[in-house]
Amino acid sequence: MNKNFFHHNISDKENHFTGKVFFRRALFMLLGQIALIGALIDRLYHLQIVEGKRFSKLARKNLVSKRLLTPPRGRITDRFGQVVASNKINWRALLIPEETNDVAQTLLRFSSLIALNEHDNARIQWGLDHQRRFIPTLLKDFLSWEEMAIIEVNSPTLPGVVIDIGTKRIYETGGLLAHSIGYIAPPNEKEVAENPILALPGIRVGRAGIEQTQDDVLRGTAGEMEVEVDSIGRVVSTIGRKESVQGQSIELTIDVNLQKDVSDLLGDASASVAILDCKTGEVMAMTSNPSFDPSLFDSGVSHSQWKAWMEDERKPLTNKAVAGLYPPGSTFKPAVALAALEAKTINENDRINCPGYYDYGGTRFHCWNRYGHGSINLHEAIKYSCDVFFYETARRTGMDAIFKTCQKLGLGVAPEIELTHVKAGLIPTRKWRENKGHHWNVGDTIVSGIGQGYVQVSPLQLATYVARIASGLAIQPHLVRKRDTYLSISSTKNHWQPLSIASNYLNFIRSGMYAVVNEPRGSGIKAKLDYNGMVLAGKTGTAQVTRVSRAMRESGHFNSASLPWKFRPHALFMCFAPYDNPQYALSVIVEHGNAAASVAAPLARDIMLKTLQRDPANKTESLLSSSDKLTKN
Repeated sequence: MNKNFFHHNISDKENHFTGKVFFRRALFMLLGQIALIGALIDRLYHLQIVEGKRFSKLARKNLVSKRLLTPPRGRITDRFGQVVASNKINWRALLIPEETNDVAQTLLRFSSLIALNEHDNARIQWGLDHQRRFIPTLLKDFLSWEEMAIIEVNSPTLPGVVIDIGTKRIYETGGLLAHSIGYIAPPNEKEVAENPILALPGIRVGRAGIEQTQDDVLRGTAGEMEVEVDSIGRVVSTIGRKESVQGQSIELTIDVNLQKDVSDLLGDASASVAILDCKTGEVMAMTSNPSFDPSLFDSGVSHSQWKAWMEDERKPLTNKAVAGLYPPGSTFKPAVALAALEAKTINENDRINCPGYYDYGGTRFHCWNRYGHGSINLHEAIKYSCDVFFYETARRTGMDAIFKTCQKLGLGVAPEIELTHVKAGLIPTRKWRENKGHHWNVGDTIVSGIGQGYVQVSPLQLATYVARIASGLAIQPHLVRKRDTYLSISSTKNHWQPLSIASNYLNFIRSGMYAVVNEPRGSGIKAKLDYNGMVLAGKTGTAQVTRVSRAMRESGHFNSASLPWKFRPHALFMCFAPYDNPQYALSVIVEHGNAAASVAAPLARDIMLKTLQRDPANKTESLLSSSDKLTKN
């Protein structure tokens, strides 16, 4: 064969073989590409169609931030609508942990721009350790305009930091109502652990007074806001917003202007006054002097201020009206008289001789009048405030019977008022003394007859006691008149039940108290008042705080006014008016005021005059709306 032909034939075969290989490879590559594209399409379908909604949600979370909105606290007003506690806008810096990748670095940068003290750092760290990442942590409250400008300028280096509007509690009347309203402060760790909503920046809880007892009502309900943010956490737009609900408004029974009148009359005296409506138990005014500025607790009390309060022997932080306990002195005598009448151990006509002292079991008990009152009956004993008469009356009646009557009058039991730290006082009994491991002596009963010994009452109890004598009703003092438009049923007339004490006995005691103020030689003559034909009835009380020896008393030269202030007797007075149709009852206790007749009695007269002139109970009655709803609370 031709050599060239053979070579040509081989080349054709090789070319044919090479073409087939190329074709197969191209086919495999095409099939691979088709499979790859198919897998990609399948994956895209799965991601966009099957799981599209889930990933859309995740993407949305990266852009949308949920923020809880702190609710504004409810307002507090007096009975005429005058605002006594409200809110004022303030600016604050917050950190939202979930909006920064490096919380520590953000905090370091922020603290280099805005000063944070040790307390701030501890509070911030606690919040970061214990709160969920979406809950804002308060960095700095009460920002100045300069501080806000610094934060805004440096916002690109402060991811997660936002400036927010908060509120500050404003007490419009300063310290005038501090003990009744109370104050607010940041929640503690235990409270936040029990209620995560309290972790919201700027939220406060009541720490005393109405702010504390009505905290749940005043606090309101948190709202929620959804915002779109950029990569450094700045708000781009608001997507949705559910407003927080402001706390309910509280209307107090107090008349702020009357409260101011009382405060002005007290001046610098360390004293307490409580004024009640005899028919409803509404507190018209209640003062504990000296007072304090409650707004200091919102932003923090300085060490020097706290030290000054603690070192003040007049105890400005104590609400003396409900937590101050004092021997009632001679203001206790009407209760002893009622107990004796109920026990029938004495009647209106029985006479007891007072030579100026009372001897029993080898002990001499003195009357305040060392010359004695002679032979007197119960009416005269109340009028002259004879100690000897009530020594003997208490001995005949016994402490258990006295205790029983006192319970009816509101003594020895804590008033059911909407305040904290309300004390029950003490009406001692044989059982009480024995439970303490001591024997009850007749001498204990004798000194209790004039409101000394172990007997203790608060100013509010004293006012409740005289209000019950005046009205014959088992009223309870209360401060909350309305929650929003709901009127407390306690503020309505004819709500309170009559006392289980015979009306003729009450009338007799009222008559004796009238004589104290309005008849010649009455022990409270300096409280005499005549306003548009209205007069008051009352009872004095001087309560010793230190023992006076027999020798000192009989020397005729003892003068308690010469003692250091803290050893002088307390001066007390309780009264009601108008005498023939009682509307108001009040008590005055001047700590270490020395003489009730010359200090507490004229002060009570002036306070009662202001009360009658303003007549807040009857002014309010005409302002009540038919839309007001009743509530049992």
